[in-house]
Formats: sequence, C-alpha cells, structure tokens
Amino acid sequence: MTYDNENIFAKILRGEIPCDKVYESDHALAFRDIQPLTPVHVLVIPKGAYVNMDDFSQKASEEELADFVRAVGQVARDLGVVEAGYRTIANNGADAHQEVQHLHVHILAGRDLGGMIQRFKDQ
Repeated sequence: MTYDNENIFAKILRGEIPCDKVYESDHALAFRDIQPLTPVHVLVIPKGAYVNMDDFSQKASEEELADFVRAVGQVARDLGVVEAGYRTIANNGADAHQEVQHLHVHILAGRDLGGMIQRFKDQ
C-alpha cells in the first residue's frame, strides 16, 4: 500500500488541520479523537509517513520505533489512566476497518471497556 500524503493525519502533522494535542515528541504526536468512543480517546501517530504497523515495523528507524512506543506509554501516564486500565488498538488493513491510512494507535479509557472481542463461532 502506498502512503497518501493527503490523509487527514498528514494534514494534521503539516499544521493544515488543527488538533487537540496532548503530547508531542521528536517522532510522535498524540491528540484527542474528534469522535471519542470512550471518555478518554486519544490517537498517537508517528510523524513519519507509515501506512500501518506492518509498514512502520519494517521501515522505521530504531529511534522512531522506540520513541513511538514510549509516546504511547507516556500519554497513558499523562492522562492518568494506567492504574484503572486502558486499551490500545491499532487497526491494520481492510478487515480491521482501518479508516485512515496512516499508522495510529487509539488509547481508550475512562470506563469499563468490557471483553476484548466476541469469540469467533463457526457457522
């Protein structure tokens, strides 16, 4: 898959679209989701042009990889959700319903999130 420089997250990174920023590092940006699914819903994105986790894990530098993972943890700490618990989700590809073709991790918290996923049942 080819990276689209016109996706919404690329525009946010270029400053063309505003965001409610909660954290920024050399290689990552975190901001509140404009359509939150939970009381706390923040997106963490790498500043580099990576389509999804597969693309990122293959092409990102060690520094980018480390900074991004640390950013997710730092954002959770900054939001005060570590003790009660939080969920991270990164949708990758069509079957996972990835809506924006730029790697992003959702941090969801602020209420009981229930079970992880409904079990698959053979039909």
